[in-house]
Amino acid sequence: MSAVDPHVPSSGRAPAPAPTTPAPASPAGTTPTYAVPEAPAADESSGRDRSRGTRLLVEWLVLIGGALLIAVLIKTFLFQAFYIPSESMVPTLQVDDRVIVNKLSYKVHDVNRSDIVVFKAPEGETGGARDLVKRVVGLPGETVELRSGAVFVDGQPLEEPYVADGSTTVPTGNFGDRCAGPVSNTSCVVPDGMVLVMGDNRNQSKDGRVFGPIDESDIVGRVFVRVWPLSDLDLL
Repeated sequence: MSAVDPHVPSSGRAPAPAPTTPAPASPAGTTPTYAVPEAPAADESSGRDRSRGTRLLVEWLVLIGGALLIAVLIKTFLFQAFYIPSESMVPTLQVDDRVIVNKLSYKVHDVNRSDIVVFKAPEGETGGARDLVKRVVGLPGETVELRSGAVFVDGQPLEEPYVADGSTTVPTGNFGDRCAGPVSNTSCVVPDGMVLVMGDNRNQSKDGRVFGPIDESDIVGRVFVRVWPLSDLDLL
């Protein structure tokens, strides 16, 4: 028996090749042409570049403007940073410390004794400073007295562990003329809507003993954290 090629019919003849469609002939003397993308005109390209640059500029302006607006809103209504320029609050706060003031505190609750507050400086009393930082020692309606180098509130001695070592609370003025009771350099009845403040470093502080009680409405906010130096980061 002879081998049979499976691709060849048994008749012995190879199948005829499949007909092919000839490519269309180009006209005599010409060559085939193909579609090629057209390059953009130079002025069109530069126009698109300018448009893209304008959009980027507008986006950056919007971002910067939004950031500035948020910063202003935060500073105006929420928090504000202050630095400590003097020794009046030593040892609690040192010169050049940076603190953050919460402006919302007294929108939701009353001023508390021992709060450290930033307030508008009484006019003509502080050598040109715009804001001061002190501690609240007397609340509305209370009688604050200075006796033997200590503070008494309504006849009871005030515990003040924050006062600088060696400091004594002695009269340095006559509490101004804003006390509700008789003018005195050793006692003051705090009027309604006001508080009496003093520095922790009593020997180096010009405070309520000189300019008297301050209006609660003049309080900028409560100091709640020291943020600088970082090694002394602390809630107050």
